[in-house]
Amino acid sequence: MKYCTKYISGKLTFSVIFFLLFFFLSCKSKTSSADIDELKEKIVKTEKEFESTVKEKGVQEAFYEFADSNAVIKREDDRLIKGKELIKLYYQNPAYLKDSVSWKPDFVEVSVDGTLAYTYGIYTWKVKDSVGKETIFKGVFHTVWKKQADGTWKYVWD
Repeated sequence: MKYCTKYISGKLTFSVIFFLLFFFLSCKSKTSSADIDELKEKIVKTEKEFESTVKEKGVQEAFYEFADSNAVIKREDDRLIKGKELIKLYYQNPAYLKDSVSWKPDFVEVSVDGTLAYTYGIYTWKVKDSVGKETIFKGVFHTVWKKQADGTWKYVWD
């Protein structure tokens, strides 16, 4: 009987500790509404900085600078370019030196734990050919952002 009581008591103690640990860990991982709003503002600011970098440094440098090391971009013919270094190589084509792109997020959402976010909106991509004739493409973009260890945001999907 003594053994049975110890066993039940030990099992009960383990269950209580497990429940409390689970409870505290799950509470800690949630972000408050005020914090979520602040994070959304940071994402919009990051989108603006990304767009400004395209204008200042060009498409290749901006898409490289704002990419997470494991970023993936989906481009024409449903091709996926995986990894920051391959994204830089993809945009090394001299044709991209003449391109300009602008966009604005119409929607921003942040995960409950504040580590991931996504945006979408309208973009305008202007391409100049070899004689300077401009072609304009418009569409909808969708970007997934990941919070980095230093607190900055980098895209993981574009």
